[in-house]
Amino acid sequence: MVDRRDLQHRLITTFQRHVANPISRRLGTQTLLETTGRVSGRPRVTPLGGRRVGDSFWFVSEFGERSQYIRNIRADNRVRLRLHGHWHSGIAHVLNGDDAKSRLKELPRANSAAVRAVGTDLLTVRVDLN
Repeated sequence: MVDRRDLQHRLITTFQRHVANPISRRLGTQTLLETTGRVSGRPRVTPLGGRRVGDSFWFVSEFGERSQYIRNIRADNRVRLRLHGHWHSGIAHVLNGDDAKSRLKELPRANSAAVRAVGTDLLTVRVDLN
């Protein structure tokens, strides 16, 4: 029997990978996270939503440890973020102890609503920008 969370994860990530992400990557205003592929060593770019607070950028992963970019961060936490059309280098920190649901209340409303609606394993990430 297929677990509902597994099915939801597969459906959402397939849609994101093949439809939403290719479109979002082309939008100049979309925030992008660039990680290094843990197997390929190649740059991997993922559109996401979050908020810059001082010299940090905060976001919540909707699928937590299942997200490929979280796995990439675990292997190499040096990342780049495109914010308002400009690239910034940073160090990503996966915050297992943070209350991701509460964190979403501090982040942009529309993105937070989408993450809450489809997310199954919320996980907070902070990127300290250089």
